[in-house]
Amino acid sequence: MRVLVTGAYGFIGAHIVAALIAADHKVVCAVRGARVDSRFAGMDAVACDMASDVHAEDWLPRLVGVDAVVNCAGILRERGAESFIAVHELAPLALFHASHQAGIRRVIQISALGNAADGEFVASKHRGDKALAALDLDWLVLRPSLVYSARGSYGGSSLLRGLAALPGFLPLPGQGEQQVQPIAAEDVGAAVVAALMRPTCTGEVIELVGPEVLTLRDYLLSWRRWMGFGSALLVPIPAPLVRATAALGERLGNGPLGLTMTSMLERGNVGAAHATMRLRECLGLTPRSLQRALDEGPSQVQDRWHARLYFLLPALRVLIALLWIGSGVVGWLTSPASLAAWAPGDVLPAGSLLVLARVTGTLDLLLGVLCLMRWRPRLVLTLMLLMLLGYTLGIGSMWPVHWLDPPGGLLKNLPLIAALAVLLATDERR
Repeated sequence: MRVLVTGAYGFIGAHIVAALIAADHKVVCAVRGARVDSRFAGMDAVACDMASDVHAEDWLPRLVGVDAVVNCAGILRERGAESFIAVHELAPLALFHASHQAGIRRVIQISALGNAADGEFVASKHRGDKALAALDLDWLVLRPSLVYSARGSYGGSSLLRGLAALPGFLPLPGQGEQQVQPIAAEDVGAAVVAALMRPTCTGEVIELVGPEVLTLRDYLLSWRRWMGFGSALLVPIPAPLVRATAALGERLGNGPLGLTMTSMLERGNVGAAHATMRLRECLGLTPRSLQRALDEGPSQVQDRWHARLYFLLPALRVLIALLWIGSGVVGWLTSPASLAAWAPGDVLPAGSLLVLARVTGTLDLLLGVLCLMRWRPRLVLTLMLLMLLGYTLGIGSMWPVHWLDPPGGLLKNLPLIAALAVLLATDERR
């Protein structure tokens, strides 16, 4: 079959695409800008924008020759034009209407397990499910619980891995008794393949859950053992502090830490009592337990690096930003007399030194603030690196005495250059 997949490059979407390829289906990746991901270089790609493609006419040209549609698009939080109502309701509904007009019967919607009261993320997903159910299509809604993979992570799964990898201690919301029923991303992909092969399984909302209900504490400890880290001190975090941290993440961050994830964990993200039985009956699928999935994919050093760096890299970014802001403040507060003492000789006139200090100070302040805001991070980090290289080469050549300053002087710039290079190398969000 030729299958159009929206959200094809996301964590869940990529696993679904991989499963479809393994089952010899032809995949069309509907992604922003028709960008061909290097992971799927042989795939066809068509341009779409779930924030604005809210009319059936937007989708009809993309459905030529398509036999089935799988909608994996989703956002955990709103940003700019990417609203829940657009990405989870209007654009999918336009796609579903276009599918009906194009004569495509099989439509599979990847939704979310949870309660609408947990937040607009789940509520909008479920409204999209309801809109699909009202159409004359052979539709199927799959609602996965917490999705993980031993072969990689993204978003919430990366956050939980990072928590599990903290050195010496493991923070737990409350006592870590929150319940989850995790399912491997590979089994989510297998569920979609099975759904395409079983056209009689239609008009259903199926919960994609693993075979066992785990506490959050046991889930995190399983990942800690898998990564090869030793025992940890379990540190209960009071609920008010957890909610305050989530509220701060919701307001200031752009990652998974926020009110939605906290609410879903507090309520418990588990399926109905008969969920695994329905999976077997409808799709012939028996998901693996967490332990079996981990045993089938032993951890590598890269997994440990990624988990340990999850919190260290943002901290490094903030410290670098504060250093640039501090440097900018110093550039504006430095007096002409101090500059004359710092730059001996007549390489540059005193007036030119002062202008240079103010200009570079302004640039440092601007880049420091933009770095804190994560505005176009790769561009900002590149400019910071170029400025640092310029400082080092310019000052080092005009006033070489600063290489020998007692606290390290220009020598301290060398590890800073490496730190910026690390931030640039690890900036990719997926």
